[in-house]
Amino acid sequence: MERDKRIAIIGAGISGLMACKYALEKGFSPIVFEARSDIGGVWSQTIESTKLQTPKDFYQFSDFSWPPAVQATFPDHTQVLEYVQDYAVRFNILPRIKFNSKVTCIDYVTSSAADLLSWDLWGDSGEPFSPSGKWHLTVRNAKNPSSAAIDQVYQVDFVILCIGRYSDLPNIPDFPLSKGPEVLNGKVLHSMDYAAMDDDVAAELIKGKRVTVVGFQKSAVDIAAEVASKNGASHPCTLLFKTAHWTVPEYLLPFVFRGLNRFTELMVHKPGEGFFMWLLALFCSPLLWIFSTSIECYLKCVYPLKKYNMVPAHKFLKQISSCKFTVLPANFYDRVKDGSLFLKKSQSFSFCKNGLIVQGESRPLQSDIVIFATGYKSEEKLKNIFRSNFFHKCISGSSAPFYRECIHPRIPQLAILGYADSPAILYSTEMRSKWLAHFLAGNFRLPTISKMEEDVLEWEKCKRSDAEEGHRSCVSTLLQIYCNDQLCKDMRCNPRRKSGLLAELFEAYCPNDYKAVS
Repeated sequence: MERDKRIAIIGAGISGLMACKYALEKGFSPIVFEARSDIGGVWSQTIESTKLQTPKDFYQFSDFSWPPAVQATFPDHTQVLEYVQDYAVRFNILPRIKFNSKVTCIDYVTSSAADLLSWDLWGDSGEPFSPSGKWHLTVRNAKNPSSAAIDQVYQVDFVILCIGRYSDLPNIPDFPLSKGPEVLNGKVLHSMDYAAMDDDVAAELIKGKRVTVVGFQKSAVDIAAEVASKNGASHPCTLLFKTAHWTVPEYLLPFVFRGLNRFTELMVHKPGEGFFMWLLALFCSPLLWIFSTSIECYLKCVYPLKKYNMVPAHKFLKQISSCKFTVLPANFYDRVKDGSLFLKKSQSFSFCKNGLIVQGESRPLQSDIVIFATGYKSEEKLKNIFRSNFFHKCISGSSAPFYRECIHPRIPQLAILGYADSPAILYSTEMRSKWLAHFLAGNFRLPTISKMEEDVLEWEKCKRSDAEEGHRSCVSTLLQIYCNDQLCKDMRCNPRRKSGLLAELFEAYCPNDYKAVS
């Protein structure tokens, strides 16, 4: 029986918990491998000032609401972690988790590796399980990583990767010999290491130090604001970055999210759209330009962007389509004004004994601590977990080469959740967790490999046209409802979740709208 098949879930962050919950509901008995000693993923290790940058109505489980005690629109990281932990307890997920169990490698074993290239259907059947193919998972005790000799190997029928994009493998730029971090007479670390520290340890580290934060995404801006607030103008923090990006005040976000409805999606070109929908998007697209320009004008009014040379060169809409959406911490520009935070734009820099040599400046930027908030090597991290070189090549060279954003057409009996970006990652991942559970239960089959690859290419073309040049795109940003419609149709449930035409067109969709989809 299918329910006797062994399913392994790698990672007990939010994606892993939802994958486990919905697999359990379909009668499976999944096993979850978590390298750490707790659940929650990135929410279990973050900086003191971190909070949601998604309104909580869009960041909640469809069948498990936020507790009444959480009144804030944007709960802090402690409240988010407690909410996730309560979810795991409520649905009895914790007994399924093997903590301190790091999966170092997964290997697909079949009667003939050549079969993979000859298949017309995913796994040769279009179904989740195969009588001949199995995954072998090598699992190491994370408390004693040197004990490779006693690694355990698990054989399973299906693997769900929930390892996330924002952990484990930091992205730190390369520097010429004798011009890298090793020459600094101070400390160099990544935002991942800073976030992993206890709050009091992090506060002691930066106390009275000249700190430079490199980057301009969410973690960089948050860390710089936190350091500036604690150290003040006597030991100012410097935020060093290549490109300025649009940042929005917290109170503007609910308005933006409420605007992501079916009417808005009519203005966006979609993969495989017919002539009428293409024409409609063409005629309606100026409305998106007006929306984007209005937001830009407003941000220029409320923030001193011109004064500090912080006006981005790209459009606000292009940035959203590139998965770059940053909420500016309160009083950020007040810190700049009072001298506790310096903003410095530069295309390159190198290290010296006393700090950083910034391109175009004659004097070194004095720094005791340099924190790289430069993201993660998410693609390399994903590739590294596979033993097969063939699967390495499958993952390489695309921002998200996945059908329905979770199935690779050439990697059988495996799904990836939480890897595709979204402005409301819990919301989009939960829908894919439900879809995956339906697939595992045999409620539908996948199309042919060629059909899935065609679909992936269509999405890639669509994303490249929408995204900021040189950056990946985020499929679900402007087409979240459209993506959910596809998933609902696969699951044979009605994608229209509102009552009435006007509500269907102009109301935003939230997780609660999909509560009955299970």
